[in-house]
Amino acid sequence: MCLAVPGRVLDIEERDGTRMATVDFGGVVKEVCLEYLPDLQVGEYAIVHVGFALQRLDEESAKQTLDLFATLGMLQEEFGDPWELAAEAGGSPLPAGDGAPVEAQK
Repeated sequence: MCLAVPGRVLDIEERDGTRMATVDFGGVVKEVCLEYLPDLQVGEYAIVHVGFALQRLDEESAKQTLDLFATLGMLQEEFGDPWELAAEAGGSPLPAGDGAPVEAQK
């Protein structure tokens, strides 16, 4: 699934002529392009879709949405480890840290 998820801007920098931000999505941190919201500031929230900040959002609305997504397990689906998610979907065992395979949780 590909969701538009609210996140809080942690820092902003210009990279190769493009304004980029580090954004926190309820504990998952990703790089986001700010070209559609050039005046977004550190500490503000925005709705982000496929790596682009699309719309400014107030903090309360952002936190409510993140809480709802977390409750529904949608953040794990959106930002979880793709190898782990693929193994779970396929019912394959996941390698453990010590090399012994473990069964994927369903």
